[in-house]
Amino acid sequence: MNIILVSSNLAKARNITLTRVHLIFLGMAFLLAALVLAMALNYLSLRYADKIDSPTLRSLVLSVQAEEQEKTQSYLRDSLNAMAIRMGQMQAQLLRLDSVGARLAELSGIKPQEFLFNQDPGQGGAVSALASQELSFSEVGSRIQEMGILLDDRADKFGALDSVLMQDRLQKKMMPSIMPVNAKWYSSGFGVRIDPFTGRRIFHEGVDFSAVKGTPIHAAAGGVVVYSGFHAEYGNMIDVDHGNDLVSRYAHASRRLVKVGEVVVRGQKIAEVGSTGRSTGPHLHFEVRHKGLPQNPSRFLKMPG
Repeated sequence: MNIILVSSNLAKARNITLTRVHLIFLGMAFLLAALVLAMALNYLSLRYADKIDSPTLRSLVLSVQAEEQEKTQSYLRDSLNAMAIRMGQMQAQLLRLDSVGARLAELSGIKPQEFLFNQDPGQGGAVSALASQELSFSEVGSRIQEMGILLDDRADKFGALDSVLMQDRLQKKMMPSIMPVNAKWYSSGFGVRIDPFTGRRIFHEGVDFSAVKGTPIHAAAGGVVVYSGFHAEYGNMIDVDHGNDLVSRYAHASRRLVKVGEVVVRGQKIAEVGSTGRSTGPHLHFEVRHKGLPQNPSRFLKMPG
């Protein structure tokens, strides 16, 4: 591009030649100047927005400010919604933890009034001389995220502990530990004794409870009835399988109230005291067997008092 300058102050016309490089530099300079001018105007308009008298310029500045505020409010709304959702999840987790905690306290034998899971714990103390600091929005979000992670971890650990304690409690319920009849002593214990029929020393494989005919006989633990019938020596006899190769036996009953295959619960009435079979009088002969071998029932039973 050739530019010819003609002036009365010049003796002759001047000729200026602009190449493509010159044009590129001029364009870039123009764009840079426009950008700097726009930034300066934006700064001045925001800095002195309250002092601008031009309605057009003021409306332009206010529209820019409104757009920025809308973006900020939209971000805050989205963040608050996300926090509200997370806090709702945490509240549900806390309710589950309260339920698990109450069940754990019950399983461990702790009194309910010692751990009130539905009430806030008492707190207090003197006011610190140090100035308190408010948490920023990002710090609150970080704290909520950290608390959520801790709640997830505690929920997993509480769940595992609850499963262990529940399994232990179920195993205890399946142990023949409650008294099968309302009696406070054995009329004949476990071990070697003098047989009442032969007068010879013989091993007694259970314990005898002397009771009036018709006295209720209760299952010492929950289980499945595997035998309910008449035995030549035991008379009316019931065997209850408690699992883990553990069986309790109830003999010499006058009446049987359960059948083979029936599921019984701990403390359920299954028979009545009698004197059937090889017996000298009304009583209950009670045995506990593990893998077919007789065990001392006193190791399992909880005597009243």
